[in-house]
Parts: sequence; structure tokens; C-alpha cells
Amino acid sequence: MVDQYGKAWVKGDPAQIVTLFSEGATYREKPFDDPMIGRQAIQQYWQEGAADAQTDVTFASQVWAINGNEAAAGWQASLRRVKDGSRIELDGTFRLRFSEGSDPLVCESLEEWWHRREVDK
Repeated sequence: MVDQYGKAWVKGDPAQIVTLFSEGATYREKPFDDPMIGRQAIQQYWQEGAADAQTDVTFASQVWAINGNEAAAGWQASLRRVKDGSRIELDGTFRLRFSEGSDPLVCESLEEWWHRREVDK
């Protein structure tokens, strides 16, 4: 799932991202933010924050642990912001929970934490 997430991000395809989530999935970008709930909210977030705002995206990930229907993974991305042309590097983690027994596997909860740095303008 994490690899598919990265491929959709690189392509800038919010419609592909939401196929990875259950209908009522929750997505929390930052620990203290309220979660986005449902595919429509997740797709809007990805349309505005990635597809319309980023270019030249790269993505790599590592699955750290799997326990039943939960997983933890690390990821790294770089991108260019459309607004000002700055190059950004991100390093983050995912905590994921998947729907049990679903085929294909879909995520019902994603929580992420990340750090960013501006590389150039």
C-alpha cells in the first residue's frame, strides 16, 4: 500500500490515492489536527495540497513493522512547490491500520508525522 501511495503522489493523482482507503477512512496529517474523514475529504486534500501545488515529486519508503492489521513505515519525499518554485525535502513516518479481510487491502486509518526542509528556490 505504501508503494502505491508513493506512485500516486509522484503522478499527482488524487483519484488513485483514494482507492487505497476505505469509504470511511480517517487521515491525520499532523498529530494535533482533526482527521480528515472519508474518501472525498482525502481526495480534496490531495488535489489542493499535492496535485495543484507540487511538481517533480520523488518518493521512497520502508516498512518498519507489521502487527496484524497495523503497520509502521518511514518515507522520504522531495518536491518542487508550484507557488514559489522552492525545492522541499520531507522525512516522515506512517502509522497505518487496514480493514481486516478486505481484498484488495485498503487503509482505514492513516496517521503521519513529517519534517521538512527547504533545499533551494
